[in-house]
Amino acid sequence: MAYWLCITTEANWKVIKEKNIWGVPERHKNTIAKVKPCDKLLIYVKQEIIDREVKPSRIVAVYEVVSEPFKDSTRIFSSKGMKSSGETFPWRVKVKPIKIFDKPIEFKPLIPKLKFITNKKRWSGHLMGKAMREIPEEDFKLIIGGE
Repeated sequence: MAYWLCITTEANWKVIKEKNIWGVPERHKNTIAKVKPCDKLLIYVKQEIIDREVKPSRIVAVYEVVSEPFKDSTRIFSSKGMKSSGETFPWRVKVKPIKIFDKPIEFKPLIPKLKFITNKKRWSGHLMGKAMREIPEEDFKLIIGGE
């Protein structure tokens, strides 16, 4: 079993929650191809400003993958504000919620303790340009244990 940090926006978090599906852009096809049923996904919502309020980067849920990766170009995800505007996130897996946090786990306080973030000062570089990345089980347990 593998553990993944899935990087998304507030708008796409709503889609994941409603449709129980995770999708990535075409250019991340090779990453999602490594995902297997039973893998665990941590949903990380990026920092955004919504109605003049800064919403910090946070972990909002844990999901389990329940399908093999598949391609579906139906437009359900939003690509607003992304480099590849018009992207449909066609590479997808079906997921089921394990836990949706009542109070999301703020990400920044976790950085000093996370193994996969080797450069603590420039930590965002470990996530930038990625849709998802594999993380060690130890980091997964640290994050969900921190709730």
